[in-house]
Amino acid sequence: MMNFAAIDFETANNRRNSACSVAIVEIKDGIITDSYYTLIRPPQMDFSYFNIQIHGIRPEDVREQPTFAELWPELRQRLAGRIVVAHNAQFDMSVLRSCLKEYQLEKPKFSHCCTVNIARKVWPELENHKLDTVGNYLQLAFQHHNALDDARTCAAIPLLAGKKLQVDNFASLALRTGVIVKPFE
Repeated sequence: MMNFAAIDFETANNRRNSACSVAIVEIKDGIITDSYYTLIRPPQMDFSYFNIQIHGIRPEDVREQPTFAELWPELRQRLAGRIVVAHNAQFDMSVLRSCLKEYQLEKPKFSHCCTVNIARKVWPELENHKLDTVGNYLQLAFQHHNALDDARTCAAIPLLAGKKLQVDNFASLALRTGVIVKPFE
């Protein structure tokens, strides 16, 4: 069966260590079994106008929220030992790496995969493979740049791709699409 987690970060500015929200959606046996969302107080309260316009999160929204380091035990538990997917995984993995480095936290052991690459292989006819384009094509209702909605939409991509390709586990999906699942480093 499909077992994995989907993650999405939003950042306060263009620095990767400025995570201001995160969501993780857990999939077991092809079903969403748990969703986690939280705001994060970044190390510096420097929010860019551009980022605020994208996700709507403002400094006053996170001023009293926990730091990434305070949230890390919960996040680590939700990621360790899993396949973790993200849409444009390079971005989300770099945010995670930067936040871990910022607080000198130990890296978790998990593998990750990019749902952009899955979408490109399974739905090549789309004009692009941005999350909103893929989500709209798959008729998923979501508020783009809300981390929880984005993580849910991201989680739906391997599930729906698996149905289309008639595979029922992530290893088979990766094999059929040629998408690489690699360790987080």
